[in-house]
Amino acid sequence: MAKAFRYSAILLCFVLVLLISGSEQLQSSQGETLLRIQRLLNYPSSLSSWNSSIDFCNSEPNASVTVACYEKSITQLHIVGNKGTPLLPRNFSIDSFVTTVVGLSSLKVLTLVSLGLWGPLPGKIARLSSLEILNMSSNFLYDAIPQELSSLSGLQSLGLDDNMFAGEVPNWIGSLQVLSVLSLRKNMLNGSLPDSLSNLENLRVLALAHNYFKGEVPDLSSLTNLQVLDLEDNAFGPQFPQLGNKLVSLVLSRNKFRDGLPAEVTSYYQLQRLDLSNNTFVGPFPQSLLSLPSVTYLNIADNKFTGMLFGSQSCSADLEFVDLSSNFMTGHVPNCLLQDSKKKALYAGNCLATGDQDQHPISICRNEALAVGILPQQKKRKPSKATVAISVIGVIAGGIVLVGLIFLAVRKVKSGKTIQKSTIRLIAENASTGYPTKLLSDARYISQTMKLGALGLPAYRTFSLEELEEATNNFDTSAFMGECSQGQIYRGRLKDGSFVVIRCLKMKRSHGTHNFMHHIELISKLRHRHLVSALGHGFEYYLDDSSVSRIFLVFEHVPNGTLRSWISGGHARQIHWTHRIAAAIGVAKGIQFLHTGIVPGVYSNNLKITDVLLDQNLVAKISSYNLPLLAQNRGMVGHGASSVASKDLSLSARINQDEKADVYDLGLILLEILLGRSLTSGNDVDVLQDQLQASITRDDAARRSMVDPAVRRVCSYQSLKTMMEICVRCLLKNPADRPSIEDILWNLQFAAQVQDSWRGDSQSSEGSPVAATHQPQLHITIH
Repeated sequence: MAKAFRYSAILLCFVLVLLISGSEQLQSSQGETLLRIQRLLNYPSSLSSWNSSIDFCNSEPNASVTVACYEKSITQLHIVGNKGTPLLPRNFSIDSFVTTVVGLSSLKVLTLVSLGLWGPLPGKIARLSSLEILNMSSNFLYDAIPQELSSLSGLQSLGLDDNMFAGEVPNWIGSLQVLSVLSLRKNMLNGSLPDSLSNLENLRVLALAHNYFKGEVPDLSSLTNLQVLDLEDNAFGPQFPQLGNKLVSLVLSRNKFRDGLPAEVTSYYQLQRLDLSNNTFVGPFPQSLLSLPSVTYLNIADNKFTGMLFGSQSCSADLEFVDLSSNFMTGHVPNCLLQDSKKKALYAGNCLATGDQDQHPISICRNEALAVGILPQQKKRKPSKATVAISVIGVIAGGIVLVGLIFLAVRKVKSGKTIQKSTIRLIAENASTGYPTKLLSDARYISQTMKLGALGLPAYRTFSLEELEEATNNFDTSAFMGECSQGQIYRGRLKDGSFVVIRCLKMKRSHGTHNFMHHIELISKLRHRHLVSALGHGFEYYLDDSSVSRIFLVFEHVPNGTLRSWISGGHARQIHWTHRIAAAIGVAKGIQFLHTGIVPGVYSNNLKITDVLLDQNLVAKISSYNLPLLAQNRGMVGHGASSVASKDLSLSARINQDEKADVYDLGLILLEILLGRSLTSGNDVDVLQDQLQASITRDDAARRSMVDPAVRRVCSYQSLKTMMEICVRCLLKNPADRPSIEDILWNLQFAAQVQDSWRGDSQSSEGSPVAATHQPQLHITIH
């Protein structure tokens, strides 16, 4: 018996040794793969720390290199070289390199940027079947985009900017159903775009600038999530593309568009950047583009826009740059562009009545308007027989000349094609013996990624424990700000003098940094004008096993108090009605960014008015988000959350439910903005909602009786009614009946616009409620 037991123990130990050695062999195998990648890349300086003894999965990430692991498999590999990195040596083989990379079979994120890679991209890259993000920008890859990529059904982001890919965008691109980012800037792609692009319902960014595309842009109006469209420097046209109305950035400059602008352009209420320069657009310039609520950059230079500008035209408060140069417009430059030093305006080369910036004689602009049919047409006269006869002769003669021109053009084109084929053949021959020299000498280097809403914040980075200890005087009690379910919060001051807020989260043992990297990656994206933005993170480790003991999350410091303190919390001065609407818009924009501005979106944030901070310019910033790393101990369900178990719902249904929970929380914030006092309980909310609903259908006096006395006399009829209506809709019991965040944002921006107009019209009445009651009753509903 004892002998049998001894044999069993020996056998068990043997099995354990095999298991342990197998695990180590797996880790060793992946480590060897990374070292081979280092060797194939000719030992770049960014990988100088890699060696056979390094623990790759627990190595500290930086801007150039990141390796992230899950259950001892590498899931993320980021390698970014220096801008302008030259080609790898002639003995480099892109096929061998990709064969090595696909050995990391669990990769979900692969970034290989500015590394000097050259050659046709092998289709075997698609063997990374779990790939969600692929970025191989700023290299020297050429030939067609491999068809094998169509098998990557989970691909969410494809970035191949600044290479030398040629041919057309393949039709199979429309089969990548979850693709949200497609960026192919600065290549040699040509032809027309495939209609299958309209199948990419999740697409948010489509960047095709600096290629050789031509023809009409396919109908993209079905892409309801599209926020960024960059088609600069191609030959698209002549019709303005059909688009959805949720665009944030639209760049069509340097193309061949030559039609008028559709009326829908003036309803792009989320648009921040619009660049239509260097085309031949005609027709009246829609002046309402200047007052789009979110627009910051507007460029229509070098077109043929006509029409009269008015000095009384209003501008968006966020507008920073306007270029109206080299068109055919008359009238006066809007005063809002001249009187605000923060707005840069260019308008030379028109026929405007202004003493500065060179202008043409007004006759030139009138003639141009007549040439494109803008001026009223004269009554048509019936042509005479002589006129008809002359016209027929002219058509025949013109036809003969046209045939001759076509004959000459065909000969020229054929000659050109012969030269082009010779050039292509030369490139192919050079590629077989070394580099495609002419092609590579013309290679363009990395372009900066467009950043919407630049914040002026330092780059996100890793903080050392010593930095954070110095910033908080070794986490002294004088720096302690409070404690909540998200950990302890400290106020710190960095070496550059800037103040920060540091959240300290205690972690359980036996977790390395790789366990938290996907959380950190998400946190690093939280940078927006209406969020308390993340600046970086740091780790503290246990000495015995080097696992993480504490995580430090560093955020910007917003010292001006909460929104509640400015409304109902006894602040020295209360914010007036326009600032309250602006704060509500800021919160809505922050929520919209959390839902749609990052992948994956952040929902069910359990927002409260005390989570909304105001900076020195009274800009609202959300300070609390529902991140798994922060909320793992919270275990709370917001007031607006449904009781349906999430596990019984599809992904889209869960996202919609979680989105509507945030809408409910926004409704509570709107309610307090309207009433000017704190809400005590859920029953209190129900009663107030009913009272608000009843007052909407009554007269103006009844509505004003519900509002905070501090703003009762200074809000316009329509802005108050709109705020009340959207608040009531946000608080509806059934989540499906609540409006979308886009609907809310539209209505809030409408409330701001009508309030601004009313203030201008009622200055002589000193803002009296009597003047307000005579406003036109316009009701806006978004379906």
